[in-house]
Amino acid sequence: MQNQSEAALPTMAADDDEHAVAQPSGLAALAIGASRHVALLAAWVAMCGSLFFSDVLGWPPCLLCWYQRICMYPLAAILAVGIVRRDRAVHAYVLPLALLGACISTYHYLLLKTRWLPAPPCAEGGVPCTVDYLHINGLPFVNIPFLALVAFIIIAVSMLISTADGGAATDDDDAPRRAGRWQRPAAVAIIVLVVGATLVLAQLYRAANA
Repeated sequence: MQNQSEAALPTMAADDDEHAVAQPSGLAALAIGASRHVALLAAWVAMCGSLFFSDVLGWPPCLLCWYQRICMYPLAAILAVGIVRRDRAVHAYVLPLALLGACISTYHYLLLKTRWLPAPPCAEGGVPCTVDYLHINGLPFVNIPFLALVAFIIIAVSMLISTADGGAATDDDDAPRRAGRWQRPAAVAIIVLVVGATLVLAQLYRAANA
């Protein structure tokens, strides 16, 4: 019996070592911990930016822009609630919308930059989906669908990164509590800063064009 116990010890130690290697640490752990907040920042900047374009600059959204908004706006709320509730499965709700939005943005971008794809039928009197409001000198490839596509990609990649700690975190009941101490205040700070910056820019723009 003693020999069997001694023989089992190296196996148990090897399993512990293997589990320890699987846990992220250092910069990897920091990237995983911040990934949900990066996605939150991208979603809120995209949402507030689209509202700035339409409500402040007066650029009415087209049909495809509305479809992209339908995908983006819920992400801002889902990510905020997921971080506050420390939901490690939030990627399961976010990824489908982010990938769908990325597909629509890609289609809209190619529609503006090429003649490969047919334009969708827009409502009578609506804005054509081939209208390109944004023109930046020196960056001809940047337009509104491009910005939306970048935001969707950032959100999707961040969610994939956030899944890296799913297995390790479940073995330590105190790990979510320790890791979550800064997550809620950081999420609130991101939302307040983005919304505040958008309101300030809106006031400055209106004052300059009054």
